Amino acid sequence: MNLLSIDRIEQSINGHTPERLSVGEDTRQAAVAVILRDSGEQTEVLFILRATKQGDPWSGHMAFPGGHREDQDTSLRETAARETMEEIGLDLSHAAFLGELDAVRANPNRLKFDIVVTPFFCVLHHQDISFSPNHEVADVLWGSLNEMYSGSSFTTCRFDVQGEKQTFPGYDVAGQIVWGLTYRILDSFFTMMDPNWVSHDQQFQDRSSETPAL
Repeated sequence: MNLLSIDRIEQSINGHTPERLSVGEDTRQAAVAVILRDSGEQTEVLFILRATKQGDPWSGHMAFPGGHREDQDTSLRETAARETMEEIGLDLSHAAFLGELDAVRANPNRLKFDIVVTPFFCVLHHQDISFSPNHEVADVLWGSLNEMYSGSSFTTCRFDVQGEKQTFPGYDVAGQIVWGLTYRILDSFFTMMDPNWVSHDQQFQDRSSETPAL
């Protein structure tokens, strides 16, 4: 049975107790929707390509739809659904909710505030899906979970962080690079699915040690 089939993913999430990180008065809570679909031999996951926006730490990055919790949100799951509707016009009330994964803390070195992000998994069972991205989203792309898990889409990329060019591990999806926080969420998911899975970061470290400094 395919490890990354929708059925196996649902079983694993149902048997998983998600880690919820501590939050303080200065913590901003956020949620993202990890939206899956069965494309036959593979399971695909939805990404958004964020529009370029000055001052946005995730400007032009690949991400899951989502955002900060607002006062009107009764839960973080509702936050993920609301943000998905606002960003790409997709109503998740028609999706099958699978469950919650471990929360992750955004890199505090790049932000002036503490932020904790909770991923919520759901499945779209119908294929005739249309999107209406808002001004925050440049594109909507589907990527293969199987290729990420196997490492066939693993790559490295160079981004400017705090004025310096740095190299990061990532996954190639239609020529765009999934890296940073979204990459960490995916690796956490793969580890939940297979405790013996080894992160492709090791490949990244091996490549880095073999590459002369420029």
